[in-house]
Amino acid sequence: MNNIILCGFMGSGKTVVGKELAKITGRRFVDTDELVEKKQGIPIKAIFEAYGEDYFRELEYQVCCETAEMKNSIISTGGGAVTFDRNVEALKNGGKIVFLDTDFDTVCDRIGGNTNRPLFQDIEKARALFEERRPKYEAACDFSVDGNMSARKTAMTIAEMAK
Repeated sequence: MNNIILCGFMGSGKTVVGKELAKITGRRFVDTDELVEKKQGIPIKAIFEAYGEDYFRELEYQVCCETAEMKNSIISTGGGAVTFDRNVEALKNGGKIVFLDTDFDTVCDRIGGNTNRPLFQDIEKARALFEERRPKYEAACDFSVDGNMSARKTAMTIAEMAK
């Protein structure tokens, strides 16, 4: 069975929906951001601060290649992962990419005051990044679902699409 790869902006629900989808489908859940942190031994925010975004993106690419080799998994990608062609190419080798299309206001409600989001420290910059990334998510995905729904409903929708 192919993997289901979730993409979308920070706060779109990739992790929560992914875990719910894994329960529904009996697949294992994998988060690329968690794998990057495990590989480096420090949180993503610390990777950004110590080594910069380019270094993080290289680690992310390695993890995308590794997860594409997995079978029968739900893979949650980082918010910027599929904005890079090489990551999309690697991930598509392992499954279908699903875009959680979530409104910016919903993203803000979900993220709240989370200070562990290095690219979400300035709301206007975050909005600009959201607008910049949206067409890239649309181009990368095989399917798109409404990410504004509850995690359970979104996961059920994806599970139906994956049948």
